[in-house]
Amino acid sequence: MEGIRLRKAALLALVSFSVSLLVFLSGALEGFELRAYDLLSRQLNPLEPETDIVIVKVDQESIDALSEEGIMWPWPRQMYAPIIEYLSDADAVFIDILFTEPSSYGVQDDLIMAGALKEASNVFLPVFLTGRQRALTEKDRAFLRKISLDGAVSVPVEFKSAVMPIDELKAAARGGGNVTVAPDGDGVYRRAPLVFGMDGQNIPGLVFSYLTGEGRITVCGKALCLDGQEIPLRDGKMLLRYYQKPFPSVSAGEVLDAYSGDGANLSQEFFRGKKVLIGLTAAGLYDLKPTSMSSISTGVDIHAAMLANLMDKDFIKPLGDAWNGAFMFAACFIISFVVLSYYSAYVNLPVFVVLSAACVVVPAVLFRYGYYMNTVAPLAALTTGFIIAAAYSYAIEGRERRFTRRAFSQYMDTRLVDYLLENPRLIRPGGQRTRVTVFFADLADFTAVAEKVPAEDAARVLHGVLNSFTDAIIEHCGVVDKYIGDAVMAFWGAPIASKADDANACACALECIDALKDVNRSFAEEGLPEISARIGIHSGDAIAGNLGSDRLFDYTVVGDTVNLASRIESANKLFGTGIIVSEETLRKTDGQFLARELGTVEVKGKTMPVKIFELVSKSREGAGRKKEIVLSFSEALSLYYERNWDEALDVLKRILEGAPDDGPSKFYRDRCERLLKNPEDGWEVIKITEK
Repeated sequence: MEGIRLRKAALLALVSFSVSLLVFLSGALEGFELRAYDLLSRQLNPLEPETDIVIVKVDQESIDALSEEGIMWPWPRQMYAPIIEYLSDADAVFIDILFTEPSSYGVQDDLIMAGALKEASNVFLPVFLTGRQRALTEKDRAFLRKISLDGAVSVPVEFKSAVMPIDELKAAARGGGNVTVAPDGDGVYRRAPLVFGMDGQNIPGLVFSYLTGEGRITVCGKALCLDGQEIPLRDGKMLLRYYQKPFPSVSAGEVLDAYSGDGANLSQEFFRGKKVLIGLTAAGLYDLKPTSMSSISTGVDIHAAMLANLMDKDFIKPLGDAWNGAFMFAACFIISFVVLSYYSAYVNLPVFVVLSAACVVVPAVLFRYGYYMNTVAPLAALTTGFIIAAAYSYAIEGRERRFTRRAFSQYMDTRLVDYLLENPRLIRPGGQRTRVTVFFADLADFTAVAEKVPAEDAARVLHGVLNSFTDAIIEHCGVVDKYIGDAVMAFWGAPIASKADDANACACALECIDALKDVNRSFAEEGLPEISARIGIHSGDAIAGNLGSDRLFDYTVVGDTVNLASRIESANKLFGTGIIVSEETLRKTDGQFLARELGTVEVKGKTMPVKIFELVSKSREGAGRKKEIVLSFSEALSLYYERNWDEALDVLKRILEGAPDDGPSKFYRDRCERLLKNPEDGWEVIKITEK
């Protein structure tokens, strides 16, 4: 059964996985996935990088301060010269400001800035790659060759040309790189290429050019390696890990003041050995770019984050499609298996919630340690799997289960019904050998009673008795097998076996007799005849299962054990008793019941004798007069087996003086008298010739 359920779960998981994969590949979830990445970034990214990075902001405050001194925006190039000179002790300076046209203040203005660049020898200038075709000078091409990365690199974007710094500046710069970065489809900057293609050359990004110039970047196949370690890219782009705290920053005005001696709090030593980025942050300069951390960021913040990721090797490694697909399929399979295994919303909904949490927690934990797995796609797959599995369960298996529950609950304890529902193979045609305890109860002389009352009353009497018997059987975890006229057959041990099966059957028999007393009292009030019952119980191996044809079958037990139980029930007629159980049944009850041995009998159709007992009461203690009769009878039976039939007869007569209706004593009284007159062979075994 487990194998069938696993196969069904796998098939449903495959269907739901395919549906969710199609939705995922269609791009319908992309916007949600990008938002999930932003949420993970805001909650789990590191506070700050290890590498010392400082941003020099050309902010509105600096622009306003120089404006008050008569220096209007855009600034003359020579205003950058003191800033560059003051940053000359920095490890590298990246200027994210384009200088693509000669200064309007004349060539001397450009030469002053170029002199500062050459003197500092640590400045990288931006190149603006473009998709528009434009002519490049030889000096432009020479600069591009200088900064280009050698090797067969797979580049995500190809450009046709470039907008370059003016000749004076690019000749004095240490290097340069592209600053053209496109956002994701929703306008947010989460990823950036490291290398761009143009005219067969590999042009690095602005901050990446620092590492290529240092010789720390190599081409491994078609991948990029930093110090021999592959840089994780997806579609040629690096996922950017922004930081919780903003990068340390100073305004360009502060640097100028410090250079002129007015900025006592900003020493040149502050920049020593650090990576410095100079960029536009004033709102009116149109360099505002939203990121995962904030809807208001600047281009220089993006370059700073990329530089920090590279310097610290603080990468986010995107897990491949195989990992994402496996996680999606696992979510589909687990929820499908649970829904097929448990048909309760009280189980399925909490499991769905837990799995939903896992679909968030697992990617979150991986993200914290530098691995990115899709978050929304597994959640979508889980939800799809839950809906499909629940629909299948309700439409197909739910209908079968509801039919099974209605059918079996009429004659089986709900615990047994639940077991059958969990193991439906047991209710398919066929059976298996197992140890069972079989119970037969028959109404004594009911045919004669039915002849004395109207048919309606006879039917009502029968219904009342069988109803009380059925309730007792089900209450004691038995299975009502069938009604045979005025008799009922039940069994224990299938489909669920328990150590208490024999005891439950015996307790049920006693309860049936007690229930019959209550029924008789109600019948007496209505003027209906009194009913008595005979019950026989035997345990042994039998074939249990749904037996019959493919069209019509019953859950039942068959075999010699069943036949012998029926014969034992009939033995009550011979002994004048109400309940007889076999030795095989009684010895499994661990002395819970008061019983007296009735001897060894050989029933009709059987050659193997069986020892039988009358079941007297539930407990040995508190049995009162019944216990005295049992003890005296046991004494008589011992004398009987010793062939002291005359002494046994005396004991039996004493019992009958106090209990004249005691059937077993009457039987053995008559048997002792007969044996005293005419001893016979085989007297130890009582042969029962009637069914």
